Parts: sequence; C-alpha cells; structure tokens
Amino acid sequence: MNVFVVYCHPSKTSFTYLVKEAFLQGLIASGHNYIISDLYEMDFNDTITEDEYLRETFYRSDLPVADDVMLEQDKIQNSDAIVFIYPVFWTEAPAKLVGWFDRVWSTGFAYAPEPIMKVLDKVLCIAAAGKLKIDLEETKEAEAMKTVMLGDRIRNRAKQKDFIILDGITHWDEETRNLKQKEHLTTAYELGLTF
Repeated sequence: MNVFVVYCHPSKTSFTYLVKEAFLQGLIASGHNYIISDLYEMDFNDTITEDEYLRETFYRSDLPVADDVMLEQDKIQNSDAIVFIYPVFWTEAPAKLVGWFDRVWSTGFAYAPEPIMKVLDKVLCIAAAGKLKIDLEETKEAEAMKTVMLGDRIRNRAKQKDFIILDGITHWDEETRNLKQKEHLTTAYELGLTF
C-alpha cells in the first residue's frame, strides 16, 4: 500500500515526533511504501490567500491552484491511504494542519463541483493529547475532535477511517507521561505494522 503521512509538529524533540517515527517503523516492517509531508519542516504555507478564498467561495474550480497545493494533491492521488499525525492544540490540530485542509481540500478537488479526489482506502488520524482520554470523553472534546476530522474533513473521502488519541502526555504529570509514552509508542508501531 502507498501511504501518505501528513505530519505536523514544530519540534523534533517532541513525543509526537517519536510517534511518527514509531509508526513509520511499523509501516516499513509491514512492507508498505510511504511518502511524508512534514508541514513544519517544509514550511507549508497555511494561510489562505484572498485569491484562494475567492476561488473557494465562488466554486471556481476553473481557476488554478498554487504549486504547493498541487504537490500535496498529487501526493494524495498517488496514495492509497493518508495518515495524519499531530498534537492536540486547544481541542484541534495545529493551525498549520488546519491551513493544509483549507488550501489542499480545494473546490474541484475535494468537493463540489465534480471533485476529482480519489476515494482513499484508509484514513487514520493519530492525535497526541496532554489530557487523559477519560477526561476528553467526559467533556466531549474527544467526540468533537473526531467529528471535525472524520465527519467534516474526511467524510466520504475514505472507505475506512479511524481516529486514535494517544493521551496523558502532558508535562504537568511526568509520572503519567512516562508510563503512557512507552505504551503509546508500542501502539504507534503496531498501527503502522497492521495498517
């Protein structure tokens, strides 16, 4: 399977970076091919321009898209699956990943009129969260994050989709963080291995 990994975190010393590395090791061990867009490393422009806004607002799919957007769309079209790996910032993905959707999920590609984006076999979202999952579920934040990513952004663009929260990795509670990290890195590897 050809897997497109969209990774979004500003630090190579983060837990999220380790999650990405563990997941990729699992993919490699299972024989999958992958390409990666590291949005911070590539300095992806997450700000939609006025021209892009007007193109989207009036569904002007006849107007060109920016070269950097076209590259990301080509990666999608040449993949069987997408995996998003990112930290939770205020119950949401980082602004750079949100901006990726704003620009890459363009009219005529991901939605009306007559979208050309292929239906992917799988989409997997792996979100690293500081809070415990039980707390995120109690406050409905987990449900909200899943609804935004899988319900709104992915919707019917994949045959199979899943949203995984790797919880409890805040620095406020180093004891819990240390316990959870090993477990979560094993999970990330296994997600890649069984993808």
